[in-house]
Amino acid sequence: MTIEARLTELGIALPKPAAPVASYVPVVLEGGFAHVSGQLPFVDGELVTGRLGEDVSLEDGMAAARACGLMILAQIKGAGIELDQVKQIVKLGAFVNSTPDFTDQPKIANGASDLMQEIFGDAGRHARAAVGVPSLPLGAAVEVDAIIAIAAE
Repeated sequence: MTIEARLTELGIALPKPAAPVASYVPVVLEGGFAHVSGQLPFVDGELVTGRLGEDVSLEDGMAAARACGLMILAQIKGAGIELDQVKQIVKLGAFVNSTPDFTDQPKIANGASDLMQEIFGDAGRHARAAVGVPSLPLGAAVEVDAIIAIAAE
């Protein structure tokens, strides 16, 4: 089954790739790896903002991380890489806008991690970092970046 067919089976529609908010490119393909810049959580075209431990629930934070994961895949496609070329999700980095006493960053990051495994199976299993930060661009609740191994066409 193709990844596109898998997305359809799961009822997942990828968003339109977001434009960069500063001086960078969304994806750099080098040495068989796609390095995807940090992606922000857009749900129904709206940025999910706020802080975990303050005004964003655990469930909403996980959904925001999942939205970041969907945007990562949208950026890959936007860079002209077919999703069937993904050999392995190598690493995700999750940055969680959170209060100093919030310690569930790994649970939030699971929103993106579980998505990758749901779509790619074993190829979606990856290394990961999940860290709390005092703020993120545009007030986003979560930001996720990725390193993805890509097969040659």
